[in-house]
Amino acid sequence: MESILHRRRDRGPGLGSPPDRGGRPSWLKVRLPSGANYHDLKRLVRESGLHTVCESASCPNIGECWERRSLTFMILGQVCTRSCGFCDVANGRPPALDRDEPARVARAVARLGLRYVVITSVNRDELPDGGAAVWAETIRRVREAAPEAEVEALVPDFCGDEAALRVVSDAGPHVLAHNLETVPRLYRRVRPQAVYERSLDVIRAVARAEIIAKTGIMAGLGEEPAEVSAVLRDAAAAGARIVTIGQYLRPSPAHLPVARFVHPDEFRAWKVEGESLGIGHVESGPLVRSSYHADGVRQQLER
Repeated sequence: MESILHRRRDRGPGLGSPPDRGGRPSWLKVRLPSGANYHDLKRLVRESGLHTVCESASCPNIGECWERRSLTFMILGQVCTRSCGFCDVANGRPPALDRDEPARVARAVARLGLRYVVITSVNRDELPDGGAAVWAETIRRVREAAPEAEVEALVPDFCGDEAALRVVSDAGPHVLAHNLETVPRLYRRVRPQAVYERSLDVIRAVARAEIIAKTGIMAGLGEEPAEVSAVLRDAAAAGARIVTIGQYLRPSPAHLPVARFVHPDEFRAWKVEGESLGIGHVESGPLVRSSYHADGVRQQLER
């Protein structure tokens, strides 16, 4: 198993350094997962043979979200072909595609009675289409199983293949997201296999397709406030209608260290700034993640 699934070890500057000193500030405290709904969802995910980014990426909000029966499905397996310094998803050589996965996701959505469905995936750069066909099939099956539900797809960059992205957009997601993750200066350290302009191109293509374009970044990786402002301007110019900003939290000592814990007031200021640029809704706060309260964020655009 170790030859296939690799956790991050010594992957560039900042990785493998000592754990962050001191405890987290009070605004980052979360309760341990518990409650009937949490355990029901955990059982359903296991019985269905599915994966969630909530678990695979060690999301701090899993207890809150699962208790309100909100989760993010992760398709195309649970092994990523990239080695981003912030991410807790295993990376390495993925196994063969699971052809029944789209149908199982759709059945789980129907069983849960979800009205808003968030789906993401690992990167599958070894596939000619980056997994776009599986993405499209999953979206179509979910829409058939739950016709009244809205679907948000958080996709990779497909190595810049706009035809692959079009396969996904043609399947009809209501929101199509792709995260910029950080400021351009930190890409080599944080997202070594990604390109900032290429990620902006994904947002531009989604906006041209007249689908709600969404993106997100993390704070606390060493960026300067002015660089966050520049990313907000870029996202607005690219056509992003929803932007999320949250605090980076180090999953383990083998990941990038936290440069600083950003105060909630600074997150609130970014929200005001982003929306003043014409972005329809900016969800900004220490515990915000890409799909945190995604259903409510989507509704904000209708107000």
